[in-house]
Amino acid sequence: MTQITAAMVKELRERTGQGMMDCKKALEVSGGDIEKAIDDMRAAGSIKAAKKAGNIAAEGSIAVKVADDNKSAAIIEVNSQTDFLALQDDFKGFVASSLDVAFANKNLDVAALIAAQEPAREVLVAKCGENVNIRRLTRVEGDVLGAYLHGNRIGVVVALTGGNAELAKDIAMHVAASSPQFLDPTQVSDEAVAKEKEIFLALNEEKIKGKPDNIVENMIAGRIKKFLAEASLIEQPFVKNPEVTVGKLAQQAGATIVSFVRFEVGEGIDRGEEVDFAAEVAAQVAASKK
Repeated sequence: MTQITAAMVKELRERTGQGMMDCKKALEVSGGDIEKAIDDMRAAGSIKAAKKAGNIAAEGSIAVKVADDNKSAAIIEVNSQTDFLALQDDFKGFVASSLDVAFANKNLDVAALIAAQEPAREVLVAKCGENVNIRRLTRVEGDVLGAYLHGNRIGVVVALTGGNAELAKDIAMHVAASSPQFLDPTQVSDEAVAKEKEIFLALNEEKIKGKPDNIVENMIAGRIKKFLAEASLIEQPFVKNPEVTVGKLAQQAGATIVSFVRFEVGEGIDRGEEVDFAAEVAAQVAASKK
């Protein structure tokens, strides 16, 4: 019978990130074959990953990569259960490798990226004990691109015709801060306008009661005009110089804003019942001792 040495356990632990006793048991089962032990632990990790798949992952990171010529970019969101994991090197490495794969393959299909990264995701889940998901991916191409990352929580890519990368980055920074819903007023749907009108009437029911119809219509028109300005990127006051709108800023530089993409971690995810993750970990530790 092969003797399991401390050096073997140490090597397996460093390569897998698993606990010392788990590594020792895996080596005993594999007869001291480290490569087989890794394969066995990955198989076990797949089971752990499947069990974790039902856990809500609404934290995580946004990452952006722009080509050297500033004409193509990719932006990705990868979710974790806790913001703590999002700051760890293993998670950051998975995010970076996923983005590299998507960028290299000019990947527009998040499902294809998920499939390609599934083995790496399973290893990460087994190691960290949290659910991890690649949620969304967008590739942007244009004449001039600029990107901005606010920590790991918000990422923006802006596409221009004309101008330069510095201008595009400034506008991306504005988008990160102001979160416009639309590029310009023409993109605002009739449904969005109707909803804003409904909200205005509900909030100002007492104020408009008894007023002539033409006065009420003017009040509504004023609110809709303000809504279009607040929601549309080109109508918003530029964060670095509120004296000019973002649209005017671009125009002065001989540029036109073509599009923007803004990702914020966890936006739109139904978190359901909040989970006390610390309590969940404590329960897992207690269960392992039985």
